[in-house]
Amino acid sequence: MAFIPPTVEQLGLFLGLDEIDGDRADLLISTAISLCQTVVKPLPEGAEAVVLSVAGRAYVNPQQVSYETIGPMSVQRPSGSGGLYLTKSDKSALKSLAGRGGAFTVDPTPATADPTPTWPVESVLGFPEEYEPGWGYL
Repeated sequence: MAFIPPTVEQLGLFLGLDEIDGDRADLLISTAISLCQTVVKPLPEGAEAVVLSVAGRAYVNPQQVSYETIGPMSVQRPSGSGGLYLTKSDKSALKSLAGRGGAFTVDPTPATADPTPTWPVESVLGFPEEYEPGWGYL
């Protein structure tokens, strides 16, 4: 089964909203899909959760306000605030869903490699097969 883009209704259910702005939600979902495709392309099955998370984050908090006081009106925003973004865990989840991101080993030995030496063993050291006593070789 392939990746199926989430719908506006699914984003509304994900956020627990009874009503949702359809055009805005469509834009956020399509932008979130494009952003996720910068990490893994094509998106794997199960990436819907990451897309909904990214789009939902931007839908409920478009300016990404992290601190707000209503009294004398104080708002604190992180640097580079606003817009859609992928967290480190979002990127990790996408790679994991695609079957990447774990440790792996690459064996450069060809399948047709023969373990026997291809050179005469006695010529490796540069000495003849018979050695004079006292030289310390074999």
